[in-house]
Amino acid sequence: MCGICGIVDFKSGSPSEKQLERMNQRLTRRGPDGDGINIRAHVGFGHRRLKIIDLSEQGRQPMIDTQLGLSLVFNGCIYNYQEIKAELEKKGYNFFSTSDTEIIIKGFHAWGWECVKRFNGMFAFAIHEWKSGRVILARDRLGIKPLYLYRENSQLRFASTLPALLAGDGVDTSLDPIALHHYLTFHSVVPAPRTILKNIRKLPPGTVRIVEANGSETDHSYWNLSMGLRPGDQSIDQQGWQERLLDTLKQSVKRRLVADVPVGLLLSGGLDSSLMAALLVDSGQLEKGGLSTFSIGFEAAGGEEGDEFRYSDVIADHFQTDHHRIFIRTDNLPALLGEAVMAMSEPMVSHDAVGFYLLSREVAKHVKVVQSGQGADEVFAGYHWYPKVNAGQSPFEDYRTAFFDRSHSETAKLVRSDLAAHWDDDPSSAFVRTWFNQEISGASGVEKALHLDQNIMLVDDPVKRVDNMTMAWGLEARVPFLDHELVELAARIPASFKMDQGGKGILKDVARSLIPSSIIDRPKGYFPVPALKYMDGPILELARDVLTNDAAQQRNLFQTDYVNTLLNNPEEHITPLLGSKLWQLALLELWLQTHGIEG
Repeated sequence: MCGICGIVDFKSGSPSEKQLERMNQRLTRRGPDGDGINIRAHVGFGHRRLKIIDLSEQGRQPMIDTQLGLSLVFNGCIYNYQEIKAELEKKGYNFFSTSDTEIIIKGFHAWGWECVKRFNGMFAFAIHEWKSGRVILARDRLGIKPLYLYRENSQLRFASTLPALLAGDGVDTSLDPIALHHYLTFHSVVPAPRTILKNIRKLPPGTVRIVEANGSETDHSYWNLSMGLRPGDQSIDQQGWQERLLDTLKQSVKRRLVADVPVGLLLSGGLDSSLMAALLVDSGQLEKGGLSTFSIGFEAAGGEEGDEFRYSDVIADHFQTDHHRIFIRTDNLPALLGEAVMAMSEPMVSHDAVGFYLLSREVAKHVKVVQSGQGADEVFAGYHWYPKVNAGQSPFEDYRTAFFDRSHSETAKLVRSDLAAHWDDDPSSAFVRTWFNQEISGASGVEKALHLDQNIMLVDDPVKRVDNMTMAWGLEARVPFLDHELVELAARIPASFKMDQGGKGILKDVARSLIPSSIIDRPKGYFPVPALKYMDGPILELARDVLTNDAAQQRNLFQTDYVNTLLNNPEEHITPLLGSKLWQLALLELWLQTHGIEG
């Protein structure tokens, strides 16, 4: 919905307005409809607005409530804001807007920081409590909306994107060696609170941080996903779970239609987005003005197709949506890649990032809000590694074998020695092993893998991609599969029902009465950009240049022999998850150069 930023100065008094303006300006594409800055005492807030709910000026931000003595900047959407507003009105609160933003201010005043437990939505926000001088930072349960932090002795800065923090100047951009290991090993996943830069951090999902006027901090974790059956669930049969799942899905999709502008759909032609199309039609979207759907495709490479139009066309024709096909030629990719990398808050190696960026560019010409099927694979066991984790003797070892891009020994040999010296052990394996070693009552290996993926991988890979790439075009993406009530329900469903039919079995059963079987039973697809996997032609030349130019030579991040081996035969160096090892290195170096990072 927006971009937010702020500066809290603990010693020198009023924050720099010019510094705040530079940070806010860097967020313009997230919020092209308006901007605002407010400085009060030692706290400065900035906001870029994308008008979705309450299009009037009453919904502008920073939102100031002089009666309650509170200021707020907020990014996201609270889907149940109307119900919360009615509850607050009964408590005597009066409202000056019809926005979901205002219910956060009133809700905080009524219930304190625990107001977040009442919110159903995606959000990152900051509240300045004038009387105490404290600042409250919060992030939604599944980390759908980002919040980056930079802390030095006398100042705290926050922003919706990492580059916005860099725009404030004076930021130490040294690389974080542990985060680098995660990037190169843990399939480019850098878990919160780390980022690839040592001194920039992320507020963890499901966390409220209270920052006192003297700079001391207290964190409150307000959501914990528990896996497995709850008391009373043993009596629910498979049909019963299907009924509960369908009801919850319908509610989740309906919630995400809350807007004062039209809502479209990103339609890949896979099970997840096709099911979203069916549920949107079921909710009456065709009668309310039609449903716009959007698909993207790329040129083939290495004998691999780059589009799935034949599947998305089936759904568009079946439901008579207003469908838009978007096709990208490979010879345009190098220039377009530069734009996509500029929009990345962190290095995002997945092809999806580029695909979502280019798709969003076209979609934003038609609508401001879309629903997306992101998250279903992590919630309903759709990925190929879940059966492998469930079958072996050591779930952790099986997960590592299936998911990690490199062994620790290979990773240690490919970077310069001073960075590798920080890895006395294998930090990525240690991190994942800790998650698998958690005591989760009755949880199987696959449930532990799902628990890890929903809390960590989902947040810092697909969810991050969707937010960054859509918001780069002022487009708000909503993800029904990540409604926290739906995720909690799915966690209770027996793993065998999810693993059935090659994965997402219970979701497929729910879909059978709603969409054609040819979509449900098709081979699993993904967001393909073949040129980034096989690395030939102009993409290979881009990688060669970025890894051997003066900036790369000066940084000397990667060992020359390793880079040359990949450049000579990129197609022979593919990760277990079918990504290019060369592209992974090139993307990181390209991201660092694009954002002017010298660390």
